[in-house]
Amino acid sequence: MIIIINIFLAQFDTNSLIENGSIVTQNIATNWDKQWIDLLQTNTNNNIYGALTRLGIFFAVGTLLLFVAQWLRDVLENEYSRPISSLIMPFIIVLLLANPGNGTPLSNLTLGTRNFLNTINQQVITTTNNNQIYQQAINLSVAEDFVGALLRPCQSLMGELQNQCLTKSKEKIDPLWGNYRNQYGNQPWINRLETQVNQIIFNTYPVSEVEFNSLLGSNSQINFKNLLISSQFAFQNLMEATMLLTAALGPIALGASLLPVTVKPIFVWLTGFFAIAIAKISFNIIILTTATVVVDTSAQNIATNLDLTWFLICIGILAPILSLVIAAVGGITTFNAMNNS
Repeated sequence: MIIIINIFLAQFDTNSLIENGSIVTQNIATNWDKQWIDLLQTNTNNNIYGALTRLGIFFAVGTLLLFVAQWLRDVLENEYSRPISSLIMPFIIVLLLANPGNGTPLSNLTLGTRNFLNTINQQVITTTNNNQIYQQAINLSVAEDFVGALLRPCQSLMGELQNQCLTKSKEKIDPLWGNYRNQYGNQPWINRLETQVNQIIFNTYPVSEVEFNSLLGSNSQINFKNLLISSQFAFQNLMEATMLLTAALGPIALGASLLPVTVKPIFVWLTGFFAIAIAKISFNIIILTTATVVVDTSAQNIATNLDLTWFLICIGILAPILSLVIAAVGGITTFNAMNNS
């Protein structure tokens, strides 16, 4: 039994726990930087963006024929004011889709716009996360799960076996508090968790299941919390992937913009691009402000066990939904403004 416990405890590394718990939202966009450069600027002769650019040029040529026919008809009908102003859009399309092999002006403009929007997003994160509030809120939940995973196997043991198991667990847990304090300072939530763990480890009587679950949570709660944390990271990566996909479709939207339709595809494309940016910024504001509430509440109620399920539900389910709703409203407003102008 002791050998099994030692093998179980050896699987945990507090350094890797700190590293995983310190993943922050600003790192996600940075991890996607290479994908953007590879798609929009690196060897576009042979990648997806180059193929879509050639398809956009094909659409532009086809729609240009329709445009020329319409333009000549207007000239013959002596409507000179409209034909002269209509020449602006073909000129813009030719300019933006030129030189497709080495990155078109459209790809450079798209990448520059994405970098500008990410800069705004980074400023939002930096302004509201000066004290690494979001990392602390996530690590508060991760630390509870880590401690629970180490102590819970001791629950079914009795007597000396339980004492040995608790002692081995304490040896793995103690470095965690030092690592957290080195990273975040002497925060109240670290002291609270350390006190709770010591209450379990130094008890002279067998620890009941109620005591374990009240302080550390159950396995089902841990699995649910991990699912919510994974969900919010999945949403952020999905936003990055969606923005990249939207950027890749730019040449097609631009090439089809000479079609004689009321709604120009380029306006729809721009609306989608900015709507995704609004969703990202809105999501980060929501999770950072709620994380601030969690950390502040933990500091004010040092003797109280906090239920972080509400926070994880917020960042894993509610924040993505709310940010998409805000993006949809903002996108519609942006589209109407561009279309009217």
